[in-house]
Amino acid sequence: MPSVDELLLLIRDRLTDLHARHPQAVRSAAVLLGLVAFGLVWFFRPWFHTVVYGVYTTPVLPIAAALGLGVAVLLRRRLGTVADGQVGFAVFVVVLLVGSSVGGLLTGAQLGQDTMARADTADSLSETDPARPRVVTKSVAERYASNTLNFPQYRIDGGDITVRNGTPYWSYALAPDGTFNHYTKRQHGTVLVDMSQQNAEVDTVVGDVERGVGPAFYNNYRFATLKRANYLVEYEDPFMVVDEGEQYIAVPYTKPEFHWLPLPHTTPEWGGVVLIHGDGRVQDLSPSAARDHPALREQKLYPFDLARESVAATKYRNGIVNTFTSHEDEIEVAPVPGEDNDQPFLVFTESGPEYVVAVEPYGQAQGLKEVWTIDARTGEYETYSPDSSLFGARKATDYVRQAARTTDWNRFIPSEPIPVVVDGQLYWEVRVVPEDSSGIAYIAFVNAQSSDVNEVDTTPEVTAFLNGERVADQPESTDDDTERSPRIVVERVAPNGTVVETMKVYDNETVRVVPGSAQANDTATSD
Repeated sequence: MPSVDELLLLIRDRLTDLHARHPQAVRSAAVLLGLVAFGLVWFFRPWFHTVVYGVYTTPVLPIAAALGLGVAVLLRRRLGTVADGQVGFAVFVVVLLVGSSVGGLLTGAQLGQDTMARADTADSLSETDPARPRVVTKSVAERYASNTLNFPQYRIDGGDITVRNGTPYWSYALAPDGTFNHYTKRQHGTVLVDMSQQNAEVDTVVGDVERGVGPAFYNNYRFATLKRANYLVEYEDPFMVVDEGEQYIAVPYTKPEFHWLPLPHTTPEWGGVVLIHGDGRVQDLSPSAARDHPALREQKLYPFDLARESVAATKYRNGIVNTFTSHEDEIEVAPVPGEDNDQPFLVFTESGPEYVVAVEPYGQAQGLKEVWTIDARTGEYETYSPDSSLFGARKATDYVRQAARTTDWNRFIPSEPIPVVVDGQLYWEVRVVPEDSSGIAYIAFVNAQSSDVNEVDTTPEVTAFLNGERVADQPESTDDDTERSPRIVVERVAPNGTVVETMKVYDNETVRVVPGSAQANDTATSD
């Protein structure tokens, strides 16, 4: 049996002989094969997007390639060694790695300076809209959506905020579940979880989407987007939009801005929004066109990741060297407990939807240094620096733990501290959820200045607090305060395990269980 080398030599000889006898046929076959290969690569170009975009946004790459090739050619001419190619490749790798690292620092510094320059200074923060409170956390919404799902061939996918008829929802795609369904089915609809209601308010809009979230590439929104819209951009996570009974998928994206000095690098900027219709049509909308589109008139449009990245980059406000040495006036985006959901948080204010990012001083300090707000529809930045000393989001969760002495913190988690403003005063709205995210136990509003904790149990109480009706109603807790310490907590649980409603029973109270068909004289009382 011939070896591999012998087979290669045999194939080469046959091809050489074939080319000598039929040169025109060989050239035609080579051209045809090249065209077929180019056609396949062009058709499946979405699969290569990550690599192509990475090369496109690394302008130091051609410099590294030129230097590596130049060194290889120079060594070959002067020394004629066989190692010239290896040395040239080593030069290429070293220049690329060093240039990319320096370029990354330049990108951060440039983005931070641009963000500082474009941001306006705000004297106060916008008042939170009481009609659109943010109550349900992302993890709880996902549990609500999963528990109410009754489509055996589908699962929920995604998880982002959308607005429908003025009400904010957590939105999920009904994606095919399992390998067979992945290749044979399309997205089957949209699941909406009302984020302004503490209980499980879930609405499912059923209808196949031609190019959706979850199915194989020939039915997938991303494959269609990269083929029919802008290719050399960075697409963010999609979110579902339901408008007048029609389903859409909206995908904000960023595009690179090139800077050539002192070393070539790029910074991201908002490019627009791609809107995929239910019938598969793809619209590439500029930021202004997206704001004017009827289906997007209520939606957030500015890219989430760009908002966070831009604010985080302001740590370079005093230069790159400062971030490695004295850290003067350096900031960091405050890490918060969010169960896979982090800043910025989308908050609905009386001025419209805004991303809010709370930043702390660099290091161990947990005070509130600045609050950045980004208009979620226009991308306009504002920064608010408090006049007085305020504590940040992380410390707010500590105050919630201290105030709720009867809560078993081995079973419950303070989650997603959202900044809200009531009558000009900043509060941290902390949702306390069970470890399994089966519901919302209660909500605590922590005064960012006095550290007073106001606990509320129901959605109407949340609305009342945001309206300013309960800002000063609750006294501070003390060690002898037993008014807020219930003897037992009764949970009403749905068949799927979701906690629908909770009720606290105190020392001077009892629980009465009344059958639905019983009369008043047939009631039973239980302790």
